[in-house]
Amino acid sequence: MHFTAKTSSNGVVERNFTLGDVPGVLWSPAAGVAGAPLVLMGHPGGLHKKTPGLVARAHHYVTTCGFTVAAIDAPGHGDRPRNAQDEEWVAALQNARAAGEPMGLIIAEYNISLAERHVPEWQATLDALQSLPEIGPEAPIGYGGMTLASAIGLPLMAIEPRITAAVVGGVFVYDALTEAARQITIPVQFLLPWDDEEIHRQTGLDLFDAFASKEKTLHANTGSHHHVPWFEVEDSARFYLRHLGTDRPAD
Repeated sequence: MHFTAKTSSNGVVERNFTLGDVPGVLWSPAAGVAGAPLVLMGHPGGLHKKTPGLVARAHHYVTTCGFTVAAIDAPGHGDRPRNAQDEEWVAALQNARAAGEPMGLIIAEYNISLAERHVPEWQATLDALQSLPEIGPEAPIGYGGMTLASAIGLPLMAIEPRITAAVVGGVFVYDALTEAARQITIPVQFLLPWDDEEIHRQTGLDLFDAFASKEKTLHANTGSHHHVPWFEVEDSARFYLRHLGTDRPAD
C-alpha cells in the first residue's frame, strides 16, 4: 500500500493510496485511537470511491464514532478503465433502460463478474490496512454500501470472517446474491427502497429473508435506491457503534 496524498479538514484526515493498480482512500480521525473500528465502504454502480454521498457518510463515521473508513474503486469505475466486456455490459444496460426492456440478466452477469474481480481486491486491501499500526489486526471491521456495493459486499461477507457487521441494500437480486445471503450470519441492517421503479420490493424482501443472521433489521423507505435519507446514515452509525464499538455485545 502506497500513500500518494494527504489532506486534513474538520478533524478528518484523508489519505489517498494505491495497492497494485487499485486506487483507494482512507479517512481517519485527526486524533484517532489505534485499533478503532474500521468500516469498508463500497460505492454504487457507475460511481467511485469519492462520490459525495460516500464521502459524507465516511466523514460522519469518523467524526461521530471515531472510526476509520476505507473505500476503493471497483473495476471499471472511478480511476480504473473498463475492459471491453465491461463496455459491452454498460452499453447493453443503457440501451435496455432507454427502451424500457428488462435489465435483470445483464445486471446479474455484469455484477457477478465485478464481484469475482473485486472481492479479492477488497481482501488484499483489508490485509494491507490491518498492517497499518493505526488499525492493526484486532480492529473490528464493518462493511457498508448500496446497489453495486451490496452486490460485491454480499459475496465478500460470505467468505470473509473478519467482517462482523454490515449495512447493505437497494440491490438487484439474482440467485448468486441469494446464495451468498444464506451464508451470512453477522448482524445486518438492510435498506429497502420501497418505490423503486427498477428494483422490485418483493425481491428485496426475499433477499432479507435469505440472510442467515440471528440479528437482521429491515429499514424500508419511500423513494428509490438513489436517495437514502440522512437519518439512515445516522442510524447506521449507531448500528456500527453497537456491533463494532465499545458497546458491542460480548461473543
